Amino acid sequence: MLRWFLGGREAQSSVERSGVLSIGEEQPRNCFTELQVLKGHFDIVRFLVQIDDFRLQELRGHTQQITAIITFTCEAAAHTGLITASSDRSVSCLLGLERLCLWVSGGEELCVWSKDFQLRCLQQTHGDSGVTALIELPKNHLAAAVDREIVIYKLMFSDDSDVSITKIRCLSDHRDQIRALINVNDRLFASGSHAGELILWDAVDWNVLKYEHILWEESQTGVQSESRLKALRPSEMSIQHLTTNGQLILAAVGSGLYVYDLQSQSVAAYRKAAHDSNVLHTMLLSDSELMSCSEDGSVRMWEIQDLPLPAEPASAGFFGNWTFGRSSKQAAPPSKKATDFPNTRKLELIGDLIGHSGAVQMFVGFGEDGLVTCSADHLLILWKNGERQSRLRSQALFQKLEENGGL
Repeated sequence: MLRWFLGGREAQSSVERSGVLSIGEEQPRNCFTELQVLKGHFDIVRFLVQIDDFRLQELRGHTQQITAIITFTCEAAAHTGLITASSDRSVSCLLGLERLCLWVSGGEELCVWSKDFQLRCLQQTHGDSGVTALIELPKNHLAAAVDREIVIYKLMFSDDSDVSITKIRCLSDHRDQIRALINVNDRLFASGSHAGELILWDAVDWNVLKYEHILWEESQTGVQSESRLKALRPSEMSIQHLTTNGQLILAAVGSGLYVYDLQSQSVAAYRKAAHDSNVLHTMLLSDSELMSCSEDGSVRMWEIQDLPLPAEPASAGFFGNWTFGRSSKQAAPPSKKATDFPNTRKLELIGDLIGHSGAVQMFVGFGEDGLVTCSADHLLILWKNGERQSRLRSQALFQKLEENGGL
């Protein structure tokens, strides 16, 4: 297979892949049948950012690992800038406040900068890891993930255009380190933790609207009197990444995928073993299709489908071993197993993009022009719609023939 040709990694055995859904080479729903390998990097490629509809650009300057990258367009300026952060200055995240012509960096300090890269104000942070994620909230507020807390800050503006930042509140509902923090819409934001906690927050008054604790049961094998006994024990899986389209929230939970429906406030679909290793990045292509990539080097396409009718035999699937509950800080009914949710659907594998030989860090979609992935194998791969590329080549050929007066 192409993955092994490019990277030289040995294929995994059937035992290693036994719990993961596989798909054959015939993938009629997978439009990405052409690829172009982009070489030039000499280390892990961790981030991609879309500058415009077509461009990818290489810039050099940092001396250590790049930790964040954003585009920044000030409403008062006519051009778009590219801002990068690196561990050489202990910065782990960036946030652009384009309507205010400001941007914010987070790490050991929370710093507010002008569009001309002048420091306007800063706030010391606390916690072992400093600020690891930032989002903008209504009324000039910011939310910063600091270890297991979400800290709410407010930007203040004086009459002489001075800027200051003030801590307003600490939200301490998570019981482990926060790994993901995203805006859902103008009214909601969401956070996910290393302990498998997914919390929906009110973006204005910062109250908890929904708390889901994703639990699963894994088999633990022990040896006793020359015989192996398997015992099930509850275990928690880290939420590695969150993404949303305003109606659904897609969570990368360990090596699995979890889709939450905001309107019904319930699990919409699931797949416990979506990949062989941890899922690193996800994207909702539509209300029914999504994409994920993993440490195992794969990029996979999924469709949300209805489960078989009750009269038909069906596997318990992903959430047959998952349960949901609330934090120990809150009084709540006993945890439920996912099979208690009657409207839960399934995630069906419809495409497997094989090309990388290392962990796929993330991807960026360019609509009908394709998809770009980056990986620990130092490569970028541009995945193209094969039928569209064939059609474009034919059109270009006929146009050239017409210009040259035919054959």
